[in-house]
Amino acid sequence: MDRIAMLTEILKQQPNDAFARYGLAMAYSEAGQSEEALVEFAHLHENNPDYVPGYQMAGQLLVKLGRTGEAQTVLATGIEAANRTGNTHAFSEMQALLDDIGE
Repeated sequence: MDRIAMLTEILKQQPNDAFARYGLAMAYSEAGQSEEALVEFAHLHENNPDYVPGYQMAGQLLVKLGRTGEAQTVLATGIEAANRTGNTHAFSEMQALLDDIGE
């Protein structure tokens, strides 16, 4: 069973499993299925608003796709989540990316 299929099966049983949802989004992204990845990141953010790595990776993907306006929104929300959770490393990385695309 491939990674996408395996994670999809896990999520059928546990739809709000943040780690599995993040893994599925990343698997889609790595497979070049960007829109599917973005749908999974959105689902992750909706159900697990403090899962900071999801914002960071979604922001990076949106930048890669040239969708800077959307990336700015996702990164700003991710920075808020990083502040709430005390994730200073992700905060600084997302802020740097936000600064880069804002120029």
